[in-house]
Amino acid sequence: MAFTVSVGEADFAALRKENAYYVDKTEIMYELVHDTKNKVTLFTRPRRFGKTLMMSMMENFFSIRKDSKSIFEGLAIRSHEDFCKKWMNQYPVLFISFKDAEADEFDVAYAKLKNVIADVCKGISDIALEKKVNSYDVEVFNRLQAQTGTDADVQSSFKTIMRMMNAVYGKKVILLIDEYDVPLAKASEKNTEKNGYYHKMLDVIKGIMSTALKDNEFLQFAVITGCLRIAKESIFTGTNNFASYSVLDERFSKYFGFLENEVETMLEVADRQEAAAEIKEWYDGYVFGNSYIYCPWDVINHISALRYKRTTKPKNYWKNTSHNGILLTFVKRTDFKVKGKFEILMNNGTIMQTITDELTYDTLHSSEDNLWSVLLMTGYITKADPDEEGETVSLKIPNREIATIFEDAVVKLFKETIDTNMQKSMMNALWDRDAEGAGRIISELLWKTISYNDYHEDYYHAFLAGAFVGIGYEVESNKEKGLGRPDILLKDDDNRRAIIIEAKKSEKESDLDKDCDEAIDQIITEKYAEGLYGYEQILCYGVAFFQKQAKVKLMKE
Repeated sequence: MAFTVSVGEADFAALRKENAYYVDKTEIMYELVHDTKNKVTLFTRPRRFGKTLMMSMMENFFSIRKDSKSIFEGLAIRSHEDFCKKWMNQYPVLFISFKDAEADEFDVAYAKLKNVIADVCKGISDIALEKKVNSYDVEVFNRLQAQTGTDADVQSSFKTIMRMMNAVYGKKVILLIDEYDVPLAKASEKNTEKNGYYHKMLDVIKGIMSTALKDNEFLQFAVITGCLRIAKESIFTGTNNFASYSVLDERFSKYFGFLENEVETMLEVADRQEAAAEIKEWYDGYVFGNSYIYCPWDVINHISALRYKRTTKPKNYWKNTSHNGILLTFVKRTDFKVKGKFEILMNNGTIMQTITDELTYDTLHSSEDNLWSVLLMTGYITKADPDEEGETVSLKIPNREIATIFEDAVVKLFKETIDTNMQKSMMNALWDRDAEGAGRIISELLWKTISYNDYHEDYYHAFLAGAFVGIGYEVESNKEKGLGRPDILLKDDDNRRAIIIEAKKSEKESDLDKDCDEAIDQIITEKYAEGLYGYEQILCYGVAFFQKQAKVKLMKE
C-alpha cells in the first residue's frame, strides 16, 4: 500500500485528493450534531493538535456549496447513512479563521481582521448577485469585501453574511470559527507595552461574537476552536445552549490528536514500526479528558522524516511553531516561588496544583494558579492521572519534546539573570589556577538556577556555556555544534591566553574526581590545546557535575 503524509496540510479536501494518509476523525460530526443539542460548541486545545483540519473537514461535509461524497468515501461518517443524507452538503456554511489576525499594533491587527473577512466575502461573492438578498446587506457586503466597512459593519459582518446565505439557500447557516482567540492572545502579549491594545481588540471580537451567536435567527449551530476559553469578558454571554470542551473534559477527548492505536496503525502502514517507542517517548503523554494523546503535528513530521531516512532521530518540532515565552515569563516571576515546582517537573516528577479552564487573557499573569492553568491548556504540562477529578490535580511534563522546551527556557533565563560579579569571580579563580574556588562558584550558580537530578549531559554543557556569556571573552561551545573539539573554549586575545574546559556528568557523587580526570585525559588524548597557536598561556580544566555539585580540576602542566 502506498503511503504518503502531507506535512502541514490543513485543507481536508486537498489532503484527501492527494491521497495522503488521514487519521479518521469524522465520527466527531455525528457525535456532535446527532448526540448533543449544542447551539454553540467551543473546543479549546493547544496549537498543532488538528483544530484547523477538523474545521475544514466539517466545512467540506456540511457545505451546500460543495459535493464531497468522494472525499468522504471509506470514512467512518459514511456508515451513518441517514445522518449523511440529512446533513452532507445540505447547509450553507460560513467558515472563517482568525489565525492570521494578529500584529504588534491594533491598527495593523484590525486591518488583518478586516482582510480575513474580505477574503471570506470574495470566496462567496456570487451570493451578492442573488435577487433574494436584501440590497442593504449587499451594500455592507461590498464594503466588507473592499475593506472599507465601518466598525459597525465589521462587528455585525458574520450576521450580515449569514442573513444573505439564508436568503439564497433558504436554510439556516452553520458557522465555523477557527482560532477565535488568536487576536486576543497577541493583544494580551502587547498589553503591558505603550502600544497595548487588548481592550480595543476585545471590543471588536465581543461585537462579532455577540451578533453572530446571540439570538441569531439565521444560525443552525456554531463550532468554535481556540486555545483558551475566554470567561469573564462575557464574549459568550447570553448564548443559548453553549457548551465548552477543554483538555479537562472527557467528551470529544479522542478527536483532537492521535490515540496510540492510531499511531501504531500509521507506523505499520508506513513500515516504520521500530520507531514506535521513540515516538511515544517524544510525542505522546498528553491527557485530554480520559484519553492519552500524541501530538499529531509531531507524529506526522517525524514519520515523514522517517520515510526519507529510516534512522532519523526524534527532534523538537514544536520549537519553531509556538510561542514559548510563557515559560520564561513564569520562571522569571520571583513572587511566585515556582523554582522548586519546575525542578520537580523537570526531574520527571508531578506537582499538585489548582487549575481552571476559564481564563481571561488580561489576567493570565495575575496569579500562580492562572499561569499553571495556561501551561496546561496550551500543552506545556498535562494531567498525570486521567481519572483524577476536581480543581486540584497532579501535573507533569507530557513528553521528551516538551521537556526540551523547558530546558531551553531555563538555560535562557540563566543567561539573562546570571550575577556578573559571580561570573568575574569564577573567571578570576580559573585564571589564578584556583580549581577548588572555581568549583565552589559553579556549584553556587547551579543552586541559583533550575537544574535536574536525573538529567542528561547536554544540560550541564549549556549551563556552563551560559556561565561564560557576556563577560568580555570569545566563547566557543562546540558541544552544541557536535564537533570533536572541547566543550568550552574561552579566548582572551588581548592577553594571549585561553582556557579549555571538558565537562562530564557523574552518575554518583563519588565519581566526581574520577570523571574530572577522565575529562582531562580526553583533552590530552584529543590534543585540544595543539590547535591554539600564538597563545602564551593555555589552561585546561576537567569539570564534573553531579546534581547541583560541580568539581573542577586543573590539568598539570
